[in-house]
Amino acid sequence: MARAKAVDVVATLEALGATVATCESITGGLICGELTSVPGSSRVVRGGLITYATDLKTRLADVDPALIERHGVVSPEVAHAMARGVRRACQADWGLAVTGVAGPGPSDGVAAGTVWLCVEGPGAGATVLAQDAGDRQQVRRLVVDQALDLLASLLADAGQENR
Repeated sequence: MARAKAVDVVATLEALGATVATCESITGGLICGELTSVPGSSRVVRGGLITYATDLKTRLADVDPALIERHGVVSPEVAHAMARGVRRACQADWGLAVTGVAGPGPSDGVAAGTVWLCVEGPGAGATVLAQDAGDRQQVRRLVVDQALDLLASLLADAGQENR
């Protein structure tokens, strides 16, 4: 299912003349991997940051450590900062970020399956809470699908505005 979504996202980005970059924690690069599995994706995928470790969120995606201290690493604020940071770092039109807990148990008081997804682009953006059930791999695969759905939705809206 993610493969078909990635094909659609790449085609839409190309039609819009836009680019995307990902900043991934919980998924460890799976979203960027899906996007780059599509032939021709090099025209629209700028790259990605795998910021699995908290310190990499601050060093690579320029997330303010005070923001993480105040809200926790799995929060809408941090997801938004990651999306902004990857847009800047990769010079992309759209930034997609995910941060969460895959499990099997909670982490820092956050339940397994809790994920914040954020997409930010030119004049548009959304941050969404997902609470997925399943084992680590199921949660991670669901997050990939949800992230691609969120990006596709915002790109569709941007496409409507350009008409």
